[in-house]
Amino acid sequence: MINHLRDGFGVEPVCRELDLSVSAYNARRRRPKSARRQRDEQLIEHVHRIHDASGETYGARRIHRQLRREGIITARCTIERLMREDGLEGVIRGQRRRTTIPEPSAPRPPDLVNRRFTASRPNQLWVADLTYIRTWSGWAHVAFVLDVYSRMIVGWQLATHLRTDLPLDALEMALWRQGIKKGSGLIHHSDRGSQYVSIRYGERLIEVGATASVGSVADSYVKRLSSHCTSSPIEFVCG
Repeated sequence: MINHLRDGFGVEPVCRELDLSVSAYNARRRRPKSARRQRDEQLIEHVHRIHDASGETYGARRIHRQLRREGIITARCTIERLMREDGLEGVIRGQRRRTTIPEPSAPRPPDLVNRRFTASRPNQLWVADLTYIRTWSGWAHVAFVLDVYSRMIVGWQLATHLRTDLPLDALEMALWRQGIKKGSGLIHHSDRGSQYVSIRYGERLIEVGATASVGSVADSYVKRLSSHCTSSPIEFVCG
């Protein structure tokens, strides 16, 4: 994450957000990678590939089995550890970690996108979502805003909570960086998580003349779009 953001924001502000000292960051950068870490980095690429191909349904057991079919031999406990460290979970056993919590009583804007994630110009359609990552300091939630035309993250925020302030801060960054004014014709699409259909969030969209569009809870197409953008949320934040 710090490697991606230091040019735009500086090392010290990013380290401060992550509750990490600059000296610790520099020491970690200089430290040579161990053989285990190099092996882990190779394995996790395969784990992500198989997990994504399964529609995020495969757990450690099935990923381990698929790796063996491909001739990649490793212990199942290693796969379990890597998935745990990267926040990956299957859906066969237990429930997945939830970042989207629906609010049944909240008024829901219409779905103006209908899973057609295309745009003919910048700032025509934004997609907002939440995910979670494992940082050096523990688990953290990331709110981000994607510009569909460029497939770039235009706003983001990191926090240990899931209050409305988190996605709202990401939205504020996107509005400021892109210079959004009334009359821009911006459509803002999200799933119907309670943070995105809150009064505060909706009022901010109205203030800048953006039209809200809301899909289903944890819309798989929203997740899929964010995973194929130029800089995915995980890559953007973790570096």
